[in-house]
Amino acid sequence: MVLGHSRWLWGRFCASQDLQTVLRCHIEAFAAMAGAPGELLYDRMKTAVIGEDAEGLVSYNVSLVALLNHYGALPRACRPYRAKTKGKVERPYRYIRQDFFLGRTFRDPEDLNEQFEAWRVEIANARVHATTGRVVEEHFAEEQPSLVAHPAIPYSAVLTVERRISHEGMVSVGGNLYSVPDATRKRVVEVQNHPREVRIFEDGRLIASHPLLEGRNQRRTDPGHRKPVPVRPAEPAAQGVGLRPLTFYDAVGRRLAGGGAIS
Repeated sequence: MVLGHSRWLWGRFCASQDLQTVLRCHIEAFAAMAGAPGELLYDRMKTAVIGEDAEGLVSYNVSLVALLNHYGALPRACRPYRAKTKGKVERPYRYIRQDFFLGRTFRDPEDLNEQFEAWRVEIANARVHATTGRVVEEHFAEEQPSLVAHPAIPYSAVLTVERRISHEGMVSVGGNLYSVPDATRKRVVEVQNHPREVRIFEDGRLIASHPLLEGRNQRRTDPGHRKPVPVRPAEPAAQGVGLRPLTFYDAVGRRLAGGGAIS
């Protein structure tokens, strides 16, 4: 996210571009700038723009609009095939690739984002911007009072869906698995997706809550939900029980000495 006046920069590397991730990043970006822009310009990504009619009226994702309304902001879509309308946010990608990302090593996504945050504060927003000719952070200090102040109540986005419980006692949400208690009676439960949390309900009663997992193909199991089932070691078969003798023959049908048994 780049502020159009000061070119102040915020960003985060994510394993997914789904709606929950986009909403969560908006909340974190607004928190970092201690306010919100009055208008945000988007390209035609599906988590922002869902369609446009013959008269050019753009339809926006209702969940994104709800979040922006909470912060007092409005969405605006780039015109199709007009890259110039989003140059202020496109140009920093080259800068990030060349100045931050090129040749960098990191242990995991958390380490990568910690390094990026330090670079963003100490280098990107501390530099003299080539276009404005001003130090980005100093310019932002003048721009920040013009941002829309945060509302008193924090935003809590809720996307509610129904999900079936697997035979392992897990619920699939956004490509990841979350556990439910052993005592859960129903096979279909209601799942609420919050910006940082997944909440699972049975008959309107909260039965599980988990931190939201980023990426896909991960599992989050509460130790109190699923008790491990002890695996009994296989007992050796009793001597001679369930076995039948084997007789071996050569290529011309003559019986060979020896033999064995098969269960």
